[in-house]
Amino acid sequence: MNSGEAFGKPGIPPKWTSSAKEGVGTSLRRCSRLHFTVSHGIVNEVYYPGVDIAQIRDHQLLITDGKFFFEERRGTSHSIQWIKSGIPAYRIVNDDKDLRFKVEKTVFIDSENDVLVQHVVFIKNDQKDNISIYSLLSPHLMNGGMGNTAWNGNYKGRRMQFASKGGIFMALFIPEVSGKMSCGFSGYSDGFQDIANNKTMTYEFSSATDGNVAITTEILLEKQNSFNMYIAFGTTMEEAALKVLKSSNLNWESILNDYVQHWVTYKKYSAKNILVKKKYDLLEPSLAVIRTHVSKEPLAGGIIASLSIPWGNFKGDDDLGGYHLIWPRDMVEAAQALLILGDIDGSVDALRYLQSTQESDGHWPQNMWLNGKQYWGGIQMDETAFPIVLLYNLWKGGYVKLENFSDMLIRALSFIVANGPVTDQDRWEEDGGYSSFTIAVEISALCYGSEMIDQLGFHEESNKIQLVADIYNSNIERWLYRENSDLDSKYGVTGHFVRISQVEEDIQSNDYIPIKNRPWSSSLVKTEETVSTGVLSLVRFGLRPHDHEGIINTVKIIDGELKTETKSGPVWHRYNHDGYGEHNDGTGFNGTGHGRGWPLLSGERAHYEISRGNMSEAIQLLHTMERDANVGGMIPEQIWDGDDIPERGLYNGRPSGSAMPLVWAHAEYVKLCWAIENGRPFERNEIAYSRYVERKIRINEDIWSFKNKIKRLKSKSSIMFILDEDCFVRLTGNNWKDMNDIHSKSMFSKVHYIEVDLTTIKTETQLEFTFFWKKSNRWEGMNYTVELL
Repeated sequence: MNSGEAFGKPGIPPKWTSSAKEGVGTSLRRCSRLHFTVSHGIVNEVYYPGVDIAQIRDHQLLITDGKFFFEERRGTSHSIQWIKSGIPAYRIVNDDKDLRFKVEKTVFIDSENDVLVQHVVFIKNDQKDNISIYSLLSPHLMNGGMGNTAWNGNYKGRRMQFASKGGIFMALFIPEVSGKMSCGFSGYSDGFQDIANNKTMTYEFSSATDGNVAITTEILLEKQNSFNMYIAFGTTMEEAALKVLKSSNLNWESILNDYVQHWVTYKKYSAKNILVKKKYDLLEPSLAVIRTHVSKEPLAGGIIASLSIPWGNFKGDDDLGGYHLIWPRDMVEAAQALLILGDIDGSVDALRYLQSTQESDGHWPQNMWLNGKQYWGGIQMDETAFPIVLLYNLWKGGYVKLENFSDMLIRALSFIVANGPVTDQDRWEEDGGYSSFTIAVEISALCYGSEMIDQLGFHEESNKIQLVADIYNSNIERWLYRENSDLDSKYGVTGHFVRISQVEEDIQSNDYIPIKNRPWSSSLVKTEETVSTGVLSLVRFGLRPHDHEGIINTVKIIDGELKTETKSGPVWHRYNHDGYGEHNDGTGFNGTGHGRGWPLLSGERAHYEISRGNMSEAIQLLHTMERDANVGGMIPEQIWDGDDIPERGLYNGRPSGSAMPLVWAHAEYVKLCWAIENGRPFERNEIAYSRYVERKIRINEDIWSFKNKIKRLKSKSSIMFILDEDCFVRLTGNNWKDMNDIHSKSMFSKVHYIEVDLTTIKTETQLEFTFFWKKSNRWEGMNYTVELL
């Protein structure tokens, strides 16, 4: 039973690794398409040919002397260091806790041949000890553990091990020291089961077909204590094998020096930026982390959210995407950080990528694969607004020509005007309605868009787009500010900005919102009893002053409901009643859980403190973010803010099991460094700030659309109808005693609008109207009403 096809097909249900990455890396050569991760002393997921496709689960050593048995990731204590500051190659030391041996690894990429290289030194403290070591690799090709096939083979007379699935082939080559080889099904016939049970390698299966597989190689160190392991991928077995063979023919130190030199050159290119010279602790690591998440040719410019799968050790093949997907919001945040740090090309590449992945109607998907294919189906309006903001920043910097992006700009602006201000989902991917963060980004994009469209010669459209921004801004309190709730009474304030407000609901009604990451029985919460940190965006983007009474009231509630003190410093939760996080016993999020503190929200709070002029507090929060990072300098999505649970690896003030590193969090850190140096948030929109904070421009107008069917309107105000087609509106303000027909006008031939000044209409208690659609030559077939106050 120890040869031929392995037994136990298809193996146990596959799981991914912990999301707690301590290092990520890639070559800066565009022809190299490998990206790797490390944690717990070993290589974790390796991505190829795109930054969104994981190909292995992990690769570690197994160690035994016939009596004891260790797997490297669990049986040793680990330390990790960057080769040089800001250069993502790593020296890892794994020490036997009983001091019998030590494993030293250097992990990097052969940029020329696109190969992951691990140089390993195995040191026995007593040379008389008869210690055996083995390589154990778990292929998870094409983002999945099942359906993999592994076999022992050779290429040009060299013994190697291979795996394949879905047209991708993997080769593992350990030259000079390879002994016995075996392929098995995980949980049954894999090398871990064999060696853990027998304290030696007894299986030599030649293949394991179509399942969750693992491959094992005996390492023979009779004459030396160091060896190299090479992993590569290709569209054929021969391609992958040729890559590892070519790499093995080179001196490993020369390969490393070449890899390092490309990063050194990149750092010099970016080091012209004053921030780098200031030596903020995580600035260089953040630049490397963000750059490592950028895609290569032929689909260059995309930036994924994280080279990790949140709570990956609880996740299987049913979660193909993890966080190695592109969220346009996270991507723009990262591209802006690259811009701040002097990587102009990276930021421009990101804009060009977004230009090419925009949907025909002007929006961007909630998230997507590197090839632009939608993953989740939601629409988040801030993700259509953010690319406009990035375009403005690059245009103002003189890095792009506006006319080259005019079509993208027009389509994005048209989509916001046609569908805003409401969003199908807020930035936390859950509820729809009016969201302060979403609206802040929309207004910023509209203000910038108005200026850019005017520059392109669309003067009338520019005025209307600015008018829409003014309408949005003038109605923020009406949509989102609630008074006299139980939450207000609890904190002694008269009112506060709620987390999100449902469409078509009056701001003072007792409506509810669903918390979708909580058990169904406790998922509904009164809107007026919710609060979120997103309100700080109203100050950050320049829409409200920091001392706005409603902001001050809301911050008091935020600190009472969402702030947690940890051993690393204060952190804030996203919103009250949040369920996105581990359960209280430390088990991973599985659709429900308990939300934890987010380091990036400490950064957002620091930006608010800068707006208040409280620079010392902002700097303290910067240091909190630095303490939140792990030993590899990776900033996590969430921090564990409960009591320590050592058996789960959860410690107060340290990273939880959520995504790490989170690119958005690293971008937030970079922006905070910039804000500390410049005394204001990077995102503050000076057009908006001048209009809404300094000049306090407010207009008495509202928008009605099929996405925003308002129910109430001041009688002496104006109303703008936003419509998809050419039409005319027939309306009355006195129960059809008088009526008016007003024809629509076109904006870019994509959006139609009708403006009505109610002072010119005879009105009583309500406005009633319907539409006649010219293209289809038909009436709407029903009337709509708006109460006049």
